Amino acid sequence: MATLFEAARACLDATDVDDKVALTQRFADAFKRGELAMPADAPAPEPIRMPGRPAKPALVHPRELPRRGLGSVPGRAAFIHAIAHIELNAIDLAWDAVYRFRGMPAAFHADWVSVANDESRHFVLLRDRLRELGYDYGDFDAHNGLWEMTEKTAHDGLARMALVPRVLEARGLDVTPGMIVKLRDLGDEATVGILDLILREEVAHVAAGSRWYRWYCEQRGIEPRARFRELLREYAGGYLHGPFNIEARLLAGFDEDELAALEAP
Repeated sequence: MATLFEAARACLDATDVDDKVALTQRFADAFKRGELAMPADAPAPEPIRMPGRPAKPALVHPRELPRRGLGSVPGRAAFIHAIAHIELNAIDLAWDAVYRFRGMPAAFHADWVSVANDESRHFVLLRDRLRELGYDYGDFDAHNGLWEMTEKTAHDGLARMALVPRVLEARGLDVTPGMIVKLRDLGDEATVGILDLILREEVAHVAAGSRWYRWYCEQRGIEPRARFRELLREYAGGYLHGPFNIEARLLAGFDEDELAALEAP
C-alpha cells in the first residue's frame, strides 16, 4: 500500500472479519513505522455505501432484535455478540474518518488509526469470549445504526466528530458500568474483564472525537456547545438520553456546562 488512504479503503472493503482485523493491525503497525504516506494531492475519497461485511449476521431494524436476559448462556452470548458487532462497526467508523476527511493535521489520522487498531483488539477479545460460550460472530442478528450515522455525516467532518464519537460511541460510557455490575453479580468475570478494558479505552476514543469536534469549530468560528445541541436536534433526537456517566464523559472531553445541558429536561 502506497498511502494511508489506500490502506484505509482496503480495511473498509474487507468482507471477512478475520481479514478486516488482520489488515487493520498490519496497517496500524505500518503507519506507526512511517510507512504509509498521506499525500496532499491524493484524489478525493469515493462514496462508500456499505463497508465490506460478512454474509452473517443478518442486519435488521433494532426493534426486531429480541430482548434476552443475561441469566442464561444464550442471553449472555447474544449480549456479547451485540457488543462485538459494535466493535466491528467501530473499526469501519475509524477507518472511514481516516479515508474520508483529508487535508487534516497528521494527528487527526494518527488518532483514528489508533482507534481502529484498538477496536480490532476489542472485537477479537469479544469473539474469543463468544466462542468460549459455544457461539461465534454471526450467530445472532444485528443492526446497522452506527454505519447509517456514518453515511449521514460523510459530507462534514464536524458533524461526524460530534455525532459518532460524542453521541453513539459515548453511549457505551453510560451503559457499560451497569452491565459490568450485572455480569459480576452473575460471576462472569471473564466478560467483566473485557468490558473493563473496553470502557477504559473508549474514554480515549470519545475524547478524540471531542478534541477534533472542537478543532473543527475553532477553524470555522463556531461556538461548540450551541452547535452540538443543533446537531443533536437535526440528526440524533432519539439517540441521546440519560442517565449519563458524568465522570467518564468529563474524562472524554465533555465539559460540565455541556453535561448540565444534556441532563436538562
